[in-house]
Amino acid sequence: MKKTYLSLLLLPGFLFLAVFMLVPIVLTIGSTFADQGRISLGGYLHFFRDPYFIKILWTTLRVSLVTTALCILLGFPVAYYISRQGARRKGLLLALAIFPLLTSSVVRSFSWMIILGKKGLLNNALIAIGLIKEPLDILYTPAAMMIGLVHLFLPLIIITLVGVMENIDPDLVKAAESLGAGRFKAFCQVIVPLSVPGLIIGSILVFVGSLTAYTTPALLGGKQRVISTFLYQNAITLNDWYSASVIATIMIVITFLVIGIMNKIANKLNPKG
Repeated sequence: MKKTYLSLLLLPGFLFLAVFMLVPIVLTIGSTFADQGRISLGGYLHFFRDPYFIKILWTTLRVSLVTTALCILLGFPVAYYISRQGARRKGLLLALAIFPLLTSSVVRSFSWMIILGKKGLLNNALIAIGLIKEPLDILYTPAAMMIGLVHLFLPLIIITLVGVMENIDPDLVKAAESLGAGRFKAFCQVIVPLSVPGLIIGSILVFVGSLTAYTTPALLGGKQRVISTFLYQNAITLNDWYSASVIATIMIVITFLVIGIMNKIANKLNPKG
């Protein structure tokens, strides 16, 4: 009786997701295989034979992977520091980490345009101190997109890692040190393996977010195309909804592949779960 009651509570949410998410996704993917009433892979073959699309796909994957790696490198020590603080200080630091999420991605992207432009704050500062003579071309490059995306998604990986790290018993590190391990070795062999679940979840969130982000790449990338801006161009500018559906399906497949690969990595790094 209790299980039936709990199942009924899940029913409204399940129906909502089925009608407004699962059905549209299935219809979108199904439409890419239909060609005049017969099954065809022509749309996918056309895209993967197009050097322009391959270049866009490679740029997207490179930007997403580098953004994820940078978020891990920057977020891991910050999350560890926050997790070791007292409750009051931890709450304040988490609030500061989450604060950028309260600002629109459009506002943040325009801020980076002011900082990274040829006459922006960064170039003016570097010229003023004599490190460079000519302004650097940072804006409207993949590097600019990576900077904006790291700023956008870094709080996500910090939050997920803090949630895992605060449950790690500090006595485990002390025990490792008492057995002869140095502080760094104890950190690498105790904290890092136990943080793998949060690391995997955070990495997936950052990678998928970077892969599908539109506003930041569109504003900071300029003419540099990524797969999300290419999808928008086909759907809205060119009104080619078939090509847009093919691109969307490729994005979905890449997302599931990455999730599967990261889960396998997690199982290798932490076989006991």
